[in-house]
Amino acid sequence: MQDKFRFYTLNEKESLDKLETDKEGLSSKEAEKRLEEYGRNELIKLRKLNTLKLFFNQFLSLLVLILIVASVISALLGHWIDFYVIMGIVIVNAFFGFFQEYKAEKAIEKLKSMLVPITKVFRNGKVMEIDSKEIVPGDILVLNEGDKIMADSRIISASSLRVNEAPFTGESVPVDKLIGALKENIPITSRTNMIYQGTDIVRGNCHAVVVATGMNTEYGKIAELVQEVQPEKNPLRVKLDKFAKNLSIITLILMAIIVVVGITFGFDKFEMFLIAVSLAVSVIPEGLPAVITITLALSTQNLLKMNSLIRKLPAAETLGRATVICSDKTGTMTKEKMQVRNIFFNNKFSEKIDKSSSKLLFKVGALCNNARIENEKGKEYLIGDPTEQALLLSARESGFNIKKEDEENHRIKEFPFSSERKMMSVVRHKNAYVSYCKGAPEVIISKCSSEVSNGKIVDLNGKRKKELVKKYEEMASNGLRVLGFAYKAVVGEITQKKAENSLIFVGLQGLIDPPRKEVKEAIKSCNDAGIKVVMITGDSVLTAKAVGNQVGLSGGALTSQDLEKMSDETLCEKLDSISIFARVNPEDKLRIVEMFKKKDEIVSVTGDGINDAPALKKADIGISVNRGTDVAKDASEMVLLDNNFASIPKAVKEGRKIYDNIKKFIKYLLAANFAQVALVLVTLLFGLPLPMLPLQILWINLVTDSFPALALSKEAPERDLMKRKPKRENLLKGIIPFIVISGLLSFSISFLVFYLYLDDLYKARTMAVTSAVIFEMFLAFNSKSKGSVFKSPMNKYLIYAVSFSIFLHVIAIYTVFGSLFSFVPLELNDWILVFSLCLTSFGIIEVVKKLSLRKI
Repeated sequence: MQDKFRFYTLNEKESLDKLETDKEGLSSKEAEKRLEEYGRNELIKLRKLNTLKLFFNQFLSLLVLILIVASVISALLGHWIDFYVIMGIVIVNAFFGFFQEYKAEKAIEKLKSMLVPITKVFRNGKVMEIDSKEIVPGDILVLNEGDKIMADSRIISASSLRVNEAPFTGESVPVDKLIGALKENIPITSRTNMIYQGTDIVRGNCHAVVVATGMNTEYGKIAELVQEVQPEKNPLRVKLDKFAKNLSIITLILMAIIVVVGITFGFDKFEMFLIAVSLAVSVIPEGLPAVITITLALSTQNLLKMNSLIRKLPAAETLGRATVICSDKTGTMTKEKMQVRNIFFNNKFSEKIDKSSSKLLFKVGALCNNARIENEKGKEYLIGDPTEQALLLSARESGFNIKKEDEENHRIKEFPFSSERKMMSVVRHKNAYVSYCKGAPEVIISKCSSEVSNGKIVDLNGKRKKELVKKYEEMASNGLRVLGFAYKAVVGEITQKKAENSLIFVGLQGLIDPPRKEVKEAIKSCNDAGIKVVMITGDSVLTAKAVGNQVGLSGGALTSQDLEKMSDETLCEKLDSISIFARVNPEDKLRIVEMFKKKDEIVSVTGDGINDAPALKKADIGISVNRGTDVAKDASEMVLLDNNFASIPKAVKEGRKIYDNIKKFIKYLLAANFAQVALVLVTLLFGLPLPMLPLQILWINLVTDSFPALALSKEAPERDLMKRKPKRENLLKGIIPFIVISGLLSFSISFLVFYLYLDDLYKARTMAVTSAVIFEMFLAFNSKSKGSVFKSPMNKYLIYAVSFSIFLHVIAIYTVFGSLFSFVPLELNDWILVFSLCLTSFGIIEVVKKLSLRKI
């Protein structure tokens, strides 16, 4: 209905006629009829929490599917221990991931800002309160300061109406609203006679006729657009699936070679098949999904302490590899709190506001004001328009006693702000009637006949007025919202004409939503880490540039109009040199994200408004903020609980630590596991007995692949973590030399001890298994850092894990479990040999790490 009739182009009567209603509102009977026709005033839920689907999603990883196949084959061969161990790991992994994501989804539901459930409307000619879900087109809303707007509506009457549209447009400054028809084909942000669902009134009051509800509102249209945007597949899952695919192909080839070689050398076909299956299970690190899941889960707890709530586990790591962060401005980079930044008084600019500042300038700002400072139970809070709140705070900062002056200067009459006059005035009385005025500087200056200069009132001529206008333009060029201030004594009858003409000019105050102090350092940290930070805002380009300069954003700026004139190819070429996008709409934001992704960037997007939702969903990782809309939160993978951009670099560091630690336990697992394959293959080629039995291979896998690998996930971050460029390579990049060298050493030790003890096959196998286990314990310490293990922070969990794994192996050798695994007891000399060889290998690997110029 809204688009069909374009209510912003109609006058008030025409709008009421089109909706078949009047200023007295609908009857209850008609409202019921329309409710049945148009449906309830609510959004279709974007993402219902389906616990069953959430659980089964944990099994969609290719690596997990390979493990399930391996467990099924083990069961078919009667290897029930293998089956139970592998399936146990898979199920524990699934439950762990499910529980973490379920908990995050529940937390999101609690965090969602609930729309006000009750709204005042005219029904049956009377004002009554109804459930906001029962609002229908044609209802007349009765709205006052502080009310949230629950449906798209056309204003039919208003008084000093100002609306905060930041959740909808990204514009930080509240918008003045008025009645009267507008021209066709003007953007939503310029439709000053319309109010939209999800926004709220910061000043004044109005009556408005509802033109659209539910999914037909602008809010609902964006929610529908979000559903049309296909979410991107998580980069970590993509890399893990690719890793699993390559690993499974290599494993199948190696197993086929082993079976063929074994049969060629006269080994039993079935026995060779069992060996191949056991080695396959060994090579494929079944503990990897569980270790990754637990690592991600532990990191989500760390991130929660850093005010970042992770909704999907892999998102914790994805942020660490982001190459571009597209951030909104208002409330994330800035405080979302207007503040006086610069003043002009006595022909001088000043950024310092204290008790030595001009009292008169701040007095006018405080007395021509409808905002209030309240105090309840010792807690101070402000009510009213954000700009007027800032004027009160600047007056108090200058030493002006707001409460005392407000009580002594009795308010007599107010002439509210209007978009036609672009000013407001308040007449007060103390010893005389005085009109205090503020408004657009050029308007205030034009209405002044004199000015305050060095404590005296002097005449104001045309030349001086032009000079004052230039001073105003100078302030505005720095991105400030500038207001002019004046006053005059009123004699006789108090009229608007008398109160607002022949004024005495006092000065100017420039306001801005200031950046958070910590954001500049946070952006520098991102730049040092090779991450490009881009501001995307609905604010003006001047304001965006001013904030950008203060927070250290270097680069050019583009507006929505600039984007319209550019082809995708031209925009892609310019992206590297642009750091600010201003006055953009939801389609622009989505396009910007798509162009960055077209350049193969890993994109993170932050946002809080309805307008941010499509871009949040399209990004590799969408980050909403706690104060944001439900639509934005539904479209994101992470929520900033403190609404602060400075929390993002902390999350990036945690994400990079996750990626580093995943690579550490991958190289640890693969180095040892492939050594076992090489050991079996070489012994077969030399015509020797099998060095390990299937169950022994699985024992090595169980005792070494679990606890030490998990302990590596608790490694502290490397010192240069936030000085590196984002990682784009596959999981094996840079670690293959480590895997090869370590694998060769492991194979050499196991083969040597097996060959030395070959006279006693049971002991030879026990020695081969023991050397493999002890080697992997030392290898875990080699894997904990790309530099020297002795210079890396101590990881107590790794010490506990290694000790426990060795303890388990000793138990298996010297108890009744020994016969189950075909182990025999070892003597002291045997242990000395094993530890000597493994310790030597540990030293060799450390030396190689030190000498290598590459990261391994």
